[in-house]
Amino acid sequence: MNLSLSGRRIQFICVAVLAVIVLRGVVAFSTPLSYDEAYYWLWSRHLASGYYDHPPLIAFLIRGGTALFGDTSIGVRVLPWLLSATASWAVWRAGAILLKNEYAGALAALMFNLMPMIGVESLVATPDAPQIAAAAWLLFSAARIAQTGRGAWWIAVGIAAGFALLSKFTAFFLGAGILAWLALVPKERHWFASFWPYLGGLIALLMFLPVVLWNADHGWISFALQFGRMEGTGFTLRYLGEFLAGQVALATPFIGILGVAGIVMVLRSRDAMQSERALLVAMIAPATIYFLWHSLHDRVQGNWPSFLYPALAIAASAAWLNIAEMGGRSVLRFSRRFAVPLAAFMLALIYAQALWGVVPRVRDPVSRLLAVGINRVVDDIESLRERVRADAVLTTSYALTGWLSFYMPTHPPIIQINERFRYGNEPSPAPSLFTGPLLYVTEMRNDQSPLLAMRFARVTPLAHIARYRNGATIDEYAVYSVEGLKGEPLF
Repeated sequence: MNLSLSGRRIQFICVAVLAVIVLRGVVAFSTPLSYDEAYYWLWSRHLASGYYDHPPLIAFLIRGGTALFGDTSIGVRVLPWLLSATASWAVWRAGAILLKNEYAGALAALMFNLMPMIGVESLVATPDAPQIAAAAWLLFSAARIAQTGRGAWWIAVGIAAGFALLSKFTAFFLGAGILAWLALVPKERHWFASFWPYLGGLIALLMFLPVVLWNADHGWISFALQFGRMEGTGFTLRYLGEFLAGQVALATPFIGILGVAGIVMVLRSRDAMQSERALLVAMIAPATIYFLWHSLHDRVQGNWPSFLYPALAIAASAAWLNIAEMGGRSVLRFSRRFAVPLAAFMLALIYAQALWGVVPRVRDPVSRLLAVGINRVVDDIESLRERVRADAVLTTSYALTGWLSFYMPTHPPIIQINERFRYGNEPSPAPSLFTGPLLYVTEMRNDQSPLLAMRFARVTPLAHIARYRNGATIDEYAVYSVEGLKGEPLF
């Protein structure tokens, strides 16, 4: 490739990547929170070294952002958004090192940012955002080990792995990938006789130790939840197609094809499997094998493989640049031509739907996951609360607990009376809150008012409230007045 032409293309890609990151920030700061984000915001009000669902890093990131910008979408999301920018740089540099081509690194960073998986998971403040960033930095650090042979880079690998473990438990697959890389590539096996990898592993485990200690003090609750998923059920093909279709959509079809082709290209070449590029296979293979196995027994949530996407983007870039070596098949040429335009279109459509609901009168999943239309709902609930003089609002879902806690203007106590294991780091609600009138708010599809009738003498329907967007009903809620505590309210 002509150097001046390559340089101009790299400059163009740099501008495009920055534009996508800025656009992601605009969407992040302009849209309401998802219910998971509001739930993690509740975590951030009671910082701890562990929580029921995940390790604690996302809570600390949200706490840092809200300390700067208050309890707003900007405050909740600003640090995960900044991490996505650093992840883009790490993917760029890792791609340039592993593929020995600066343009390939730039192209990998562009496809990384355009994939809906990254465009969404790096926009919202969930544990996936810091894990994706940590995975990108771990990949870059390992690439530097392959490039330089300097053992000190194992410290960076350990720190990145530690942050990944503080994000989600699936980060253990990244450690398996590093071990697979050392075992697969003959020139890297000498590290098994060096203290550097063990130092890196020790750093990662020491960073993760507070999570282990917290679990030991809480009956291993989050370990039981997350590792219990591995048991699954009997063999079934029900979820395999769902898993594969979900990943095709989240990567976009053509980037997905290029990514798989890039991995196959490395696997088919003996020289590639003994070079730096084998790192891509090693980082993707362990988790992919597990997720495929899991999908034969139970559902794999679409976001679970998100930490593999930095390596997938680099693999897609490798295929883009080496189609001739792969026989120049028409499907690959077609994918190369339309990968970036289609991904850009899909991401733009998702962002436009989040911002404006451009597809009208549709009960779309974006609006349902985000708190679109929540302001009218909380205003109506506040009016009802004032009318019955309720001291607190009861719920039976963590989604409503988070949303109402975040968005109700007077911030009354919001108490989820079931699943109290989610709130082990918070003080228990004061018993006096249950002596007076209360409100119970629930999604109509998940109405648990019969359970409240077993604990309170009077559970009286008050209102139905709907959440709307562009004439379409997104969700519906029932509101009850609750009085006359008969026994233990929490369960």
